[in-house]
Amino acid sequence: MTIPTTSTAAGLTIGTGGLAQLRRSLLQYAPDAAIAVLQESGYAAGEGLYAALCSWLGTHAGTERPEELDATLFAGALSDFFQSTGWGRLAIAPVGGAALALDSSDWIEAEPGSAQIPMCFFSAGMLADVMGRVSGEQVAVMEVECRSKGDSICRFLSASPATLQEVYEKMAAGISYVEALQG
Repeated sequence: MTIPTTSTAAGLTIGTGGLAQLRRSLLQYAPDAAIAVLQESGYAAGEGLYAALCSWLGTHAGTERPEELDATLFAGALSDFFQSTGWGRLAIAPVGGAALALDSSDWIEAEPGSAQIPMCFFSAGMLADVMGRVSGEQVAVMEVECRSKGDSICRFLSASPATLQEVYEKMAAGISYVEALQG
């Protein structure tokens, strides 16, 4: 019997319960690796999600190329896409001069009140890959507010890796991400 080594399926869906259990199990059984594993897995999932976004845009925005949409149309289309695929609504707005905020009051990966730190690690990786493909540049994404830790929204910052590294270092020194992006 031959076992195929590649998939011919168009995609694979993991339910919200499966993603939540994966995160809980990693945090319980491999806490030192959980964040990296979830971010890397999310990043790897970005390719398929980007392909789905392009296909969705073809039927909803008249183009399969997100870079052909102006910023306002893209932001609305991206939010509609994520909502239609079950992730939640996503608003996009500039923060400071070098980052975008991607905000959601109903992001599916969050488990309200379950943690002390932002917990949407899979999403951060996935969004980094998708936003990088859209922009044609390397993009990093860091969650700075999270419904899992009791915030009213999940807020992901999307920017260059160097910008987010600087924001992270300033936050570690006690400066808010808003102040870090302004200075």
